[in-house]
Amino acid sequence: MSDFIILDTKTTEQELEQSWGFNMVAIDAWLVSRQKIKLEHKVIFFRLLATMVGAGLSIIKSITILAKQEKNPILQKAYENIILWIKSWKNLSQTLRDYGNNFSDSECSIIESWEKTGKLNLSLIQLAEQVEKVSSISKKLKGALTYPAAIVVVMIGAIMVLMTLVVPKIVEIFGDKSKLPPLTQILMGTSDFFVNYWWLVILLFVGMLTAIAFWRQTESGHYRFDNIMLHLPIAGKVMQKVILSKFTRVLSNLLSSGISIVESLRIVSDVVDNEVYRQRILLLREDIKRGIKIGESLEDDSLFPEMLVQMIKVGEETAKLDTIILKIADFYDEEVDTTINSINKLLEPIIIVSMAIMVWFIAVGIMQPIMNLADVVSEK
Repeated sequence: MSDFIILDTKTTEQELEQSWGFNMVAIDAWLVSRQKIKLEHKVIFFRLLATMVGAGLSIIKSITILAKQEKNPILQKAYENIILWIKSWKNLSQTLRDYGNNFSDSECSIIESWEKTGKLNLSLIQLAEQVEKVSSISKKLKGALTYPAAIVVVMIGAIMVLMTLVVPKIVEIFGDKSKLPPLTQILMGTSDFFVNYWWLVILLFVGMLTAIAFWRQTESGHYRFDNIMLHLPIAGKVMQKVILSKFTRVLSNLLSSGISIVESLRIVSDVVDNEVYRQRILLLREDIKRGIKIGESLEDDSLFPEMLVQMIKVGEETAKLDTIILKIADFYDEEVDTTINSINKLLEPIIIVSMAIMVWFIAVGIMQPIMNLADVVSEK
């Protein structure tokens, strides 16, 4: 009887170990599927897969080769999971659509459309170019916004250091502070505020960022924030061109893949990354359903420049809409490059002048009473 109990216990332990091992594998696969695949890795994946599929290799064989030569453990595991899902009678578009948030709806829809026509390699090449272009234009926008933001942060930090550490030591040499020049008194008052209430400055800054973040989570806040960003003096125009570049490029690829204009607009609305444009594109989609042409719906709309609307009208009249709007996307890519280069050249003198003004303010505020004291001494 005791032997039977021991045997039963061993069997139970083995079952638990197997169950635990299976659960760990499932958890590991789930965690890997949630890892974000970098854009450059996606481009390489699409290009290599297109080459192998175009050479006549099957999808499973192609991805197996990619998995064997991949050094990145996350990508290696990703390829293995994709192979398993395709072997379970899923096609590539379904597999990529289910693989976390790594592949967008537009990418999966383009692959799905070309799968039906048997020209998968064409869709993969098309996607590689699309991802490269969209990624490049987004990085340029971030770079254009990061540079001035970093300079402003450095300037604020330098001013706080001067006001809290340098200025208080210098003003100690002055006697009756009530008789100091107005500029010096303003400088001292500012310094006293930073010294005594530096924590309040940080608290207000963090509180403002937190309030904006929560405000953006609301539906109206998200729309208004994106609308404000579009109306910024210089950056707003750059953002608009980036959005229009994404809109035209992705829409062109979707239409050339055979996806209907109504479905294409639904997909594109989630690609532009701006709530104002997203809602406008969804309104455009409803107009299309009612039989209104794109050019007519977008006419006299400030979100879409006249040149773009006229080009779309030509594309609709000639039945070459996908080709024409792709040329528009290339045009906006060049416009973004030119504008960003111009902004960078313009920012340098503005930053230098701003820093010079701040240094002048502090220097004059400190030196003026010293010069006055020197004049009094020389008169005596």
